[in-house]
Amino acid sequence: MRQRCLVLFSVLLFLAIPLFAQTPNATVVHRAAHLRHGINASEWFAQVYSGKYDPSHFDTYITPDDIALMHRMGFDHVRLSINPAPMFRDGDADAIPRNYLAYVDKAVNNILQNGMAVIIDLHPESDFKKRLTNDPGFPDEFADFWRALAKHYSNLDPERVFFEVMNEPEVEDTYKWQGLQAKFAAAIRQGAPQHTIIAAGARWSSVDELLMMQPLSDTNVIYNFHFYTPHDFTHQGATWSGNLQHYLTQHVPYPSKPQDAAALERQVPNDLDKLWISRYAYDQWNAARIESEISLAAAWAKQRGLVLTCNEFGVFRAYADPNDRAAWLKDVRTTLEKYGIGWTMWDYRGGFGVVTKDKNGKSIPDPVTLRALGLES
Repeated sequence: MRQRCLVLFSVLLFLAIPLFAQTPNATVVHRAAHLRHGINASEWFAQVYSGKYDPSHFDTYITPDDIALMHRMGFDHVRLSINPAPMFRDGDADAIPRNYLAYVDKAVNNILQNGMAVIIDLHPESDFKKRLTNDPGFPDEFADFWRALAKHYSNLDPERVFFEVMNEPEVEDTYKWQGLQAKFAAAIRQGAPQHTIIAAGARWSSVDELLMMQPLSDTNVIYNFHFYTPHDFTHQGATWSGNLQHYLTQHVPYPSKPQDAAALERQVPNDLDKLWISRYAYDQWNAARIESEISLAAAWAKQRGLVLTCNEFGVFRAYADPNDRAAWLKDVRTTLEKYGIGWTMWDYRGGFGVVTKDKNGKSIPDPVTLRALGLES
C-alpha cells in the first residue's frame, strides 16, 4: 500500500509541475526586448514570385531608403525572410555561394546600421520543405547548411541577430518536426554558440501547433507562433488560401456578428462554404475572441518559463475594409502586448503591407495601419 501511495504521489507531482510558472532565461528575456514591434521584409529574398533571385531584384525591391523608413516608422526589428533554395547545393550544402551571400550580408548590415535587430528567417517554398520528410538524407544536408550560415553570422551582435529555424515547416507529423527542429537547432548552436534561436510548431506554426510542442533542451530559444485567425477575414479574396476565401471579395466584416451571416452566405456558391462562412458570423470574432486564443499561448509559455513572439500576423489588403482591417490589427497587437509578447507584422510592402507605392515608386506609409500598430505616422 505504501509503495502504491508513493507511486501515486510521484505521478501527481509530475502532472502538477507544468501548473507552476517557471523562470525564463534572463538572457533570452533581455534579448527579446529587441523584438517588441517589428515588420516582415517579405518578397525580397523569399517569395520572389517572378523567380528572379538576382541583383536587379535585391537592389530595387527593398532599398536602403526603405530600411531607413522602417526605423522612422517605429519598428525595432526586421524579420528577413530568406529562401535557402537559390543558395543550396545538393551534396555540398555547407558551401554557400559567397557572391549570393554578399547580397544577404548587405541587407543584414543595413538593418543593423539603422538601429534595428534582425531575424534571419529561413523561409523555403513547399517543395523544399517536403524534402525534409521525403528524402532521408536531406535533413542532414539542411543541418549542414544552417551550421554554415549561422557560423557566417556568428560574429554579429547576439543581442540583435536572431536565427529562426524555419518558417511554417508544413511537416504534418508534430513529433517528426520535433526531432527535425531539435537537429537543426543543434546545428545552429554549433555554428553560433551565443545567438538566440527562434523555434516554432509544425505545419503552419499557429497557436494550436505551439501548444503541442515540447520545448527544446537548449534554453537560449524564443518560441514563435503565427496568428491569422480567423482566415475568412484575414485572407478574404486571397487566391492562394483555402477555396472558400477566394470567393470573399465583397466585404467580410470585423468584428463579426450573427446578422452578417446572410450577406456572407450570398458570396459563396455551395452549401458547405455557406456553412463555414456562417460560422464566422456566429462565432462573433472580436477582441475577446482573439484574446481567448492568444491567452492560451501565453499561459503555455509562462508555465514552462519560455519567451514568446508572434512574428506573423496581418490582413490581406485587397478586399478588406481599411477600418475593419485596422480594428483587427489593433485587437491582435494590443492583446499580444497585454501578455508581453513581441510581434512582427506581415508585411512591409506586399499584399498585407504597411506601405504602398506611389506612381514614382516611392514608399508611402499607411497612417491607418500605423495607428492600429500603435506607431506614429
